[in-house]
Amino acid sequence: DIHRKRMEKDLNELQTLIEAHFENRKKEEEELISLKDRIDQRRSERAEQQRIRAEREKERQNRVAEEKARKEEEENKKRAEEDAKKKKTLTSMHFGGYLQKTERRSGKKQTEREKKKKILGDRHKPLNIDDLSEEKLKEKARELWEKIYQLEAEKFDQQDKFKKQKYDVSSDKTTIHTVITL
Repeated sequence: DIHRKRMEKDLNELQTLIEAHFENRKKEEEELISLKDRIDQRRSERAEQQRIRAEREKERQNRVAEEKARKEEEENKKRAEEDAKKKKTLTSMHFGGYLQKTERRSGKKQTEREKKKKILGDRHKPLNIDDLSEEKLKEKARELWEKIYQLEAEKFDQQDKFKKQKYDVSSDKTTIHTVITL
């Protein structure tokens, strides 16, 4: 009789342990399923965000390209008008020597300062924000922020590259100095 009670008690404990194990396992499986669902949802959200970002970047690049082409066209037109005006003025005044001198000057290579001015002039773009709506202003601010962020990242990369090159040069000098002294 004692043996049987003991067996029943052990059986009851074993059944409760088994039930507890299966309940824990069921909870863990539910947590795992919810985690997988969240991961899948996050992946789809991320893919959508990347798609939207790619579309915006493409639109921005198209706008930049159109703006650049328009500005170049305007500059070319302006230069052509100025050249025509200069030639007309010079031919009417009969300054042949002056004309030759200006042609020689324009034929020379640009100085470093002129190159820098030209590059900065190409990079600098007028904002034209006077007649923009609030959403357009926000979008413009976001674009400017992204451009600044990109330039800062490039600056950081260049500085890091410069530091590495500087270190390589100094270590090479040390190695050369060591080899020479031996």
